[in-house]
Amino acid sequence: MASDNPRWGYTRIRGALSNLGFLVGRNTIKRVLAENGIDPAGRRSMTWKTFLKAHWGAIAATDFFTTEAITWRGLVRYFVLFVIDLQTRRIEIAGIVTSPSGAWMHQVARNWTDVEDGFLLRSRYLIHDRDPLFTKLFRATLEGSGVHPIRLPSRSPNLNAYAERFVRSIKSECLAQVIPIGEAHLRRAVREYVAHYHGERNHQGIDNRLIDSVDGSRRSGRIECRERLGGLLRFYRRAA
Repeated sequence: MASDNPRWGYTRIRGALSNLGFLVGRNTIKRVLAENGIDPAGRRSMTWKTFLKAHWGAIAATDFFTTEAITWRGLVRYFVLFVIDLQTRRIEIAGIVTSPSGAWMHQVARNWTDVEDGFLLRSRYLIHDRDPLFTKLFRATLEGSGVHPIRLPSRSPNLNAYAERFVRSIKSECLAQVIPIGEAHLRRAVREYVAHYHGERNHQGIDNRLIDSVDGSRRSGRIECRERLGGLLRFYRRAA
């Protein structure tokens, strides 16, 4: 009960226990909490899980991942920056570059908070790691538009699990299966995967549905298979 309600002190907990038919003294509750390393005065910090649930629909997360392509210069590593809405799982690719800079990141922040079509218009928090590319100017630009950046502790990928899951998906289902020949081919592969991810891939985290739902009630008609990237990505549907 104390873990689920971090702001409840031992008097509040005593009342809640009384509602359930347990008559326990305040000092007994205080002692039990202290013996288990729990602050009995209701000054416990909110858990990460509780924070996410309390702000569901207003949290996005961002991260980089790297991939390589064969170019006339040889093998070149590219940085891919993306942002994900945690509730809907919707993704936006912010850019694919070889050398991201502070100025480029500043422009990304401005794009994401654009008053007309910025991806973060509905978001109030943006989770990111401690990569130095998330500069003070980047964070200040977000703050100026009402989006509060949350810097995660070092070496804590589990706290950005939704973004990490997308990286694993795009790599295992797409980028690990193709050898991009040049930047244009890499951009096409990422673009095709994101389209597949939104409209053709079922997501267990949202009840095994599509992000961009289509009418799935049709039970008759010829079954069609839509292929992307030469059949690497496939989607089955009933013909209209």
